[in-house]
Amino acid sequence: MSADTLAARFRRLIAATGPITVQHFMGEALAHYYATRDPLGVTGDFVTAPEVSQMFGEMIGAWLADVASRSGHSGRLHYVELGPGRGTLAADALRVLRRFGIDPEVHLVEGSPALRAVQAQRLGAVQWHDDLASVPDDAPLLLVANEFLDALPVRQLVRTANGWRERMVALDGERFVCVAGERPMDAAVPAAWRDAAEGAIIETCPGAAAVMAEIGARLAAQGGAALVIDYGYAVPGFGSSLQAVRGHAKVDPFVAPGSADLTALVDFAAAAEAARGAGARVLGLSDQGDFLRVLGIAARAAALAKAAPDRGEEIAAALDRLTGAEQMGALFKVLGLAGPGWPDGAGFVGMAPASAQ
Repeated sequence: MSADTLAARFRRLIAATGPITVQHFMGEALAHYYATRDPLGVTGDFVTAPEVSQMFGEMIGAWLADVASRSGHSGRLHYVELGPGRGTLAADALRVLRRFGIDPEVHLVEGSPALRAVQAQRLGAVQWHDDLASVPDDAPLLLVANEFLDALPVRQLVRTANGWRERMVALDGERFVCVAGERPMDAAVPAAWRDAAEGAIIETCPGAAAVMAEIGARLAAQGGAALVIDYGYAVPGFGSSLQAVRGHAKVDPFVAPGSADLTALVDFAAAAEAARGAGARVLGLSDQGDFLRVLGIAARAAALAKAAPDRGEEIAAALDRLTGAEQMGALFKVLGLAGPGWPDGAGFVGMAPASAQ
């Protein structure tokens, strides 16, 4: 199905049954987008941290190796990655893990046939899963989710003169536009926010909450540790964070659905609480830049530059992109989780227990 056909299908649906939710629109658009392309890299729509430099995946691998080595566990381990892209992070992290004598079974949660083909070329024999449910439950997990939660569809509620309503996608001629739904939604809004100003928008992500609860339950039952890395916020607030990127530039999310990457900021307080509620230990939340610096990325950059002096400027630029406050260093966060009895990991500060949602 082409992006034009998806837009036509949305138009027919809305014309026949009325406006659809933002969550519905985002979910179908993303399903089409990821099923039909490899979106990563210079020739794609966006670049993720593992594609910026091998240093990112190496730091993740070092963190996992340190926690696994101090856990006292000497048996089998499962390396699990949610939304592994081209397999770049997995390749770099596994290389470091194996250097420390840790050789886990590799499980990738990936629904895109196009990306599975790329991952197979890079990683060889791995096991793929459509979701976490089919990942084995017979050994501790070393789990990584990098830029996974931001691509899960969000639900938006908007404050109108008549109270809170779900934000919907309707038609204005041939254009997709946002409108307020008719059904009252005040009961779904935290009491502290119900009297917000007209026009205020709040977002929730049911999919992210479900995934984090499953990760928490797995860590509680199987043991292990997890890193969840994404762009987002520690304290929830008002406003729509839905955005679209095509060809490395921001575009209108409601134009040509299925042809651009749609994302929304991650509510890390809600994510942490979902995992904690399912039994995981929350190790803390850190800005990506601070986390990578604590793990020694500057020393790794210096070693790479010394080994390849002709790449010194390239390596310095990659270090700044990953850690700089004006680049990915402050906007991107790292959430650490562990199973009961597993050790803390480096790079984290404490985290308040709950979000308002």
